[in-house]
Amino acid sequence: MSVDKTTVAKIARLARINVPDDRLEPLATELNGILNWIAELDEVNTDNVEPLASVTGHALPMRDDVVTDGNRLPDVLSNVPEGASGFFVVPKVVE
Repeated sequence: MSVDKTTVAKIARLARINVPDDRLEPLATELNGILNWIAELDEVNTDNVEPLASVTGHALPMRDDVVTDGNRLPDVLSNVPEGASGFFVVPKVVE
């Protein structure tokens, strides 16, 4: 894949970034370099590589997947400006 000045201008417009015309060609060259590097990474054989979640090799402790209500209603409602019958009270936003 190759990026030219027109593509860089379109990307800049879509991202709402003001890129002067004299910077379009250097940006296209930089983006092409990045895309070429990514294409090189595609050539690496990763068939026998296990997915890596952590570089330390430590496993995360697992807990039972149990559904609970949390039993924290008083704690949660202690932070609200106004509550009623165990619910948040919010201002009406639809007329």
